[in-house]
Amino acid sequence: MIHAKNIHKFYDQLEVLKGVNLHIKKGEIVSIVGASGAGKTTLLQILGTLDKPERNPESSLTINGENVLKLQDLETDNSKQEKIFKIITLTLLAYCILLAVFILFFRHTIENDIIGQVTIAVILLPLISAIAYYTSYFKKKSKKDKILSNFRNLNLGFIFQFHQLLPEFTALENVCIPAFMANKPKAETEKEAKRLLQYLGLSHRINHKPNELSGGEQQRVAVARALINKPDVIFADEPSGNLDTQSAENLHQLFFQLRDEFGQTFVIVTHNEELANMADRKLIMVDGIISN
Repeated sequence: MIHAKNIHKFYDQLEVLKGVNLHIKKGEIVSIVGASGAGKTTLLQILGTLDKPERNPESSLTINGENVLKLQDLETDNSKQEKIFKIITLTLLAYCILLAVFILFFRHTIENDIIGQVTIAVILLPLISAIAYYTSYFKKKSKKDKILSNFRNLNLGFIFQFHQLLPEFTALENVCIPAFMANKPKAETEKEAKRLLQYLGLSHRINHKPNELSGGEQQRVAVARALINKPDVIFADEPSGNLDTQSAENLHQLFFQLRDEFGQTFVIVTHNEELANMADRKLIMVDGIISN
């Protein structure tokens, strides 16, 4: 399911991850624990494709058979090309301004002079070609840019300590957002969202906005949102860190119910020892590496 090899990460001169190796099986619930600053959240963000590891020929990261680093390389290539195209854009803009000035000052001559008109036509040719090329480039770029985000949206779900629900939307609308981003039909999406909210005991709260829900209810809406696209992996970063004891215990039990019901793999970063010990495996991070 998840294979990570020799994962490194630097922030300026600080090496946060120092060659992490990891293998998580399908359907496993794995907890990652360790002291603050050990690199747990950084690792989770890299596994979840929200951050990129250092480029290293010996590094690899595959999720459900997909080469994640290759998908990230496509984004990096696009970023470099974007910088080049910004320079070209500024050059073309200057070219257009000069052309406009030329036409403005010599328009009477051009109107009565065949050679002048032909000259303007010749000058316009590279501009027209550039516009055509730009149109083609940005269509291709748009498709490339969407590859990683589509993979993330359809295959990975995220639950954070702070639910990050959009305050202006209802519980139902918040749950539907990832599916709408994946262009799934509205009727089908809302039906699935209602089913999930009912499963999580929130059928009576679907039209309530986040500020009308308790902390535990908000987090369960976030869980439903993470599940809406039926992802293979759920990444959770301190999911119960902002909940009271009872709500935290309910959420912990819910993860195991969801694994049994839907078969997802869970990777959970937590300081909660009870949740960590409930997992199928507990991994301990010490100073940027996983200690066996």
